[in-house]
Amino acid sequence: KSKGKPNGKKPAPEEKKLYLEPEYTKSRITDFEFKELVMLPREIDLNEWLASNTTTFFHHINLQYSTISEFCTGESCQTMAVCNTQYYWYDERGKKIKCTAPQYVDFVMSSVQKLVTDEDVFPTKYGKEFPNSFESLVKKICKYLFHVLAHIYSSHFKETLALELHGHLNTLYTHFILFIREFNLVDPKETAIMDDLTEVLCSSSGSSSNGSGNGSSNSAGAQNHVKER
Repeated sequence: KSKGKPNGKKPAPEEKKLYLEPEYTKSRITDFEFKELVMLPREIDLNEWLASNTTTFFHHINLQYSTISEFCTGESCQTMAVCNTQYYWYDERGKKIKCTAPQYVDFVMSSVQKLVTDEDVFPTKYGKEFPNSFESLVKKICKYLFHVLAHIYSSHFKETLALELHGHLNTLYTHFILFIREFNLVDPKETAIMDDLTEVLCSSSGSSSNGSGNGSSNSAGAQNHVKER
């Protein structure tokens, strides 16, 4: 049987999410209070703070994905899927492109790399202004980085466990989610697909349930077929 087909029922094993098992959700590389870490420090420009953190998250998520990239192939991940949602890439002209997960991640990482190294978008020199479109670009970047993190959990958590890197993944996810919530960078509807994990990981990090009101139980029940994004 071919994998990743949108028609028909999902196989039963996928209903049990390994990454939600208590023995794994407890794993972190630090018990630091991330809620305090993501807050804008006094006398720091908001755009500077967004730029610094976004660039750091990009590098960490890229590194985390690289640890399982050999398992994320065009054969094993024929679509960029997270649970029952399938994502498509849109090129610069807005054309929708169906691609495998590794192709999608490559599109994400290449486009983000191009942005964060562009002095006109992410200025590093003193006196250089951020563009008016900066916040919307950061939101776009964060949305795509979320897709990559969510794909690692939904499709490659077993490999992450085998490599004993689930503590790193949980810590990175918690930090990232609390950051994007603090500055409203990603629509809660976009992240709702991982609300069950977010609730478990972030509730112990001083997080409010901002944006999680519609809960994972609702979205899980509604996801009997593959959605498209």
